[in-house]
Amino acid sequence: MTTYLLAGGGTAGHVNPLLAVADALRDRRPDDTVLVLGTREGLESRLVPERGYELLIVDKVPFPRRPNGAAIRFPARWLRAVAHVRTYIRERGVDVVAGFGGYAAAPAYVAARREGVPYVVHEANARPGLANVLGARRAAATGIVFDGTPLRGAQVVGMPLRREIVDLDRAARRAEAAAAFGLDPARPVVLVFGGSLGARRLNEALAGSWRDIVDAGWQVLHASGERNEVSEAASPDYRVVPYLDRMDLAFALADVVVSRSGAATVSEISALGIPAVYVPYAVGNGEQALNAAGAVRAGAARIIDDADFTPERVRSEVVPLLSDGDELERMRRAAGAVGTREGAANVVALLDAAQRR
Repeated sequence: MTTYLLAGGGTAGHVNPLLAVADALRDRRPDDTVLVLGTREGLESRLVPERGYELLIVDKVPFPRRPNGAAIRFPARWLRAVAHVRTYIRERGVDVVAGFGGYAAAPAYVAARREGVPYVVHEANARPGLANVLGARRAAATGIVFDGTPLRGAQVVGMPLRREIVDLDRAARRAEAAAAFGLDPARPVVLVFGGSLGARRLNEALAGSWRDIVDAGWQVLHASGERNEVSEAASPDYRVVPYLDRMDLAFALADVVVSRSGAATVSEISALGIPAVYVPYAVGNGEQALNAAGAVRAGAARIIDDADFTPERVRSEVVPLLSDGDELERMRRAAGAVGTREGAANVVALLDAAQRR
């Protein structure tokens, strides 16, 4: 029997791949023990127990960015967090650690090294976070999603995906999906979404261009976001919903996707072989554009800057693409080549190899 400690959290971008790997480990050998290390404040505090895993708590200790009181207190708080994780490792007999970034990952890497336990790093974004940059320097193995992610010793393993995406048979579920959203399964569908809160830029562009998409013979399924009010159009071919709680059915129905380019979004769309038009979120350090770059280079996707995504740009670039069946087929083939549904299995393989070292 093996005891695994999976560390990470804060956001869905860290928690979801962690849980996908946890599920893969549990499915493979139910007698193994899978523990999760996280903080009280992060999304993991709710999602991990809901999935049936034990959550071990470590204090959130942000790395100081400026000389202030928090910076003065940081060394002592950091040492306490590392000592706390070392105690978990010893008392629970942890054999191997996997970190997915976030506040819990950094002390887990240091604690594992000091306890002589091998650890593996997984980085979901094209631009890595500080915890994983530091952790990769001593890791037994480092897995990345996007080729070119600057981490020491990194190898591309893909994104650990939700089971409902890994197991999705799009063709077999299309009729069910169409019925769920009130659309015609025999006609093509553009899926538009900007995350759970929506994306104002996408909403405004679609408000001024959906008729052009419909006139080109397509249907539109548009998730506007829970905080955005978008009036339902007077057309059965344009369906607006606040949120997609069945993303698997939405993907089963989608022939083209227009969306932001978070790491999980790009990974899922590519793994399912769906052509995409990405509109990277403009706030931040540019990681969303980097996440989409590999799919764009491979010919699986196109990218339009947030500031340029207007109704006019939809009419001049997206609508002609929808009318080019040969190009869409090339994009489908390219997407299938750059995406993978084996991300979780690949991370499990890294953990196995780390224990054999």
